[in-house]
Order: sequence, then structure tokens, then C-alpha cells
Amino acid sequence: MLISFMLVLAGAALLYLGGESLVRGAVSMARAWGISPLVIGLTIVAFATSCPELCAALLAALKNQPEVALGAVVGSNIANIGLVLGLTAMIYPLTAQKKFILREVPIMILSGAFLLPICWGGMFDRWEGALLVLFLIGFLWYQVKRSKEEHEHHPMEKELEQTPPRMGVASLLIVIGVGLLVAGAHFLIEGAVDIARFFGVPERVIGLTLVAIGTSLPEIASSIVAAIRREPDLVLGNLVGSNIFNTLCILGVTTVICPITVNWSAAVIDLIVMLVITSLIYPFLLSGFRLRRREGGVMVLLYMCYIAYLFFYV
Repeated sequence: MLISFMLVLAGAALLYLGGESLVRGAVSMARAWGISPLVIGLTIVAFATSCPELCAALLAALKNQPEVALGAVVGSNIANIGLVLGLTAMIYPLTAQKKFILREVPIMILSGAFLLPICWGGMFDRWEGALLVLFLIGFLWYQVKRSKEEHEHHPMEKELEQTPPRMGVASLLIVIGVGLLVAGAHFLIEGAVDIARFFGVPERVIGLTLVAIGTSLPEIASSIVAAIRREPDLVLGNLVGSNIFNTLCILGVTTVICPITVNWSAAVIDLIVMLVITSLIYPFLLSGFRLRRREGGVMVLLYMCYIAYLFFYV
């Protein structure tokens, strides 16, 4: 039991250090390239913090358990918006750009909605996974193209131009940050699961709660650090981008490796909850282009209600 508590403490420490390193590296890279923190958050940071979900999904596919991937992705997407974004907004209200609300947020919602007709058919085939990957490639191409256009119209400030790009240091910070986040999430999940088992928490509840939240720990750590450092674009870009990567990249790659058989009656409620919670940020952000503390509290409350449903009725 003592070892389990030590694992939880070590995991929490590594997550904080990893989040700090990742955010510093991402901001440095954005400045070196002349790209906005929002675009960096939507791409590099989003992919980096999705590493635990990617590892879990690929491992499940290789073990011939591809159905686990769907639950991990949907649960992580719900946690990213309901829990992580809600908590972050309660710590530091987030201001959003109008273009981001009208472009990237709908892409996140539509990518999640695309799962409904796929899962309704009862089978996630390879060609559908390949289609998701193609959508991801198009999303990345759009982000790179947009960032170049914005850079041409809005050149870097003189102080940034006079600072030589330190791409090596920024890249190293990102790599170190990702490594610490993955290690911290692993230690924290191991310790938390052992403690939960000691107190008699059912295995099924552990999987639906601790594991889903555990794979979102990198997003929690990096978002809280970014909020403390007053980087709202990085927070929103990270979480929205992470959900897009979870759906298009992780499910797409996993399904190409091994098609997923879907239990529609079991998955439909989770998919609807995911769409409702992710869609909520649209009217919240449009109201003054700002996610306030009370709105963050509403999102966390909805997530707690979902967890209660899982605990009492699943």
C-alpha cells in the first residue's frame, strides 16, 4: 500500500514537471517558427499529450482487443472537455479567438459526430479508419497552411526577430516533457488502481473511470501549467486538438491495424454524452469569447454526473 501511495506522488510530480517542460518547449517553438501558440497547441502539443491514448489503443489492437480502443478514446474525449477544460477554466478563465471558435471547434464536434453512423453499423472497418487518417492529414495541412498565411500577414515582433531560434532546445524540452508525462501517467494509474483494488472498488468501475482519466492526465498537467502561465491559446488548442487527434489519428490507425466490432447499445450513451459535452463549449465560448469560471464549473459538474452514472448504473 505504501508503494502505491509513493507511485501516486511520484506520478503527480512527473506530470507537473512534464507539463512545465512541454509548455515551455511549445511556446519556444512557436516563437522560433513565428507560429501562434494556438496552432502549436492544435498540432504538436495535442499529438504529444495524446501519446498515452495512442499507446493504449495500439497495445489493445496488438493483443486482439481492439474494442478497448473505442472506449479509451470516447472516455478520454469526455474527460478532456468536461474535466480538464472545466477545471482549467475554474483556475484561469480562458479567452478564445473568434476564428478558433468558428473553425477548429466545429471540426472537433464533427469528427466526434462522424463516429455515430460508423458505430451504428456495428463494425469499424479498415477503410473507415483510413478515411479518418485522411481527414487528419487534411486537418494538419490546413493548420500548416493557415499558420504560414498568418505569419506573412502578421510578422513577428522585433524582439522575437532579434532572438535566434533555439529549435534544438525547444525540441528537447518537448521530448523530455512527453517522456515525463507518459511516465507520470503510468505511475499514477498503477498506484491509483492498486489503492482502488485495496478498498474493493470493482474492476469495471476502475476501467471506466481511473483508466479514462489516467489517459487524460497529460492534458490535465499541460493545461493547468499553461493556464498558470497565462497561455489560453495553448490550453484550448491542446484540448480541442487532442480530441481531434484521439478521434482521427488513434481510432483511425488502430482500426487500420485491426477492425473494431462495436456494441451499439453500450456505446451509444457514451457517444451522446461525448457530443453533448464537447458541443457545450461552442455556446459557452461564443458568449463573450471567454470560458468563465462558472461555465467551467458547469462542465465539471456534468462530468461528475457522468461518472456517477457509470458508478451506479453500468
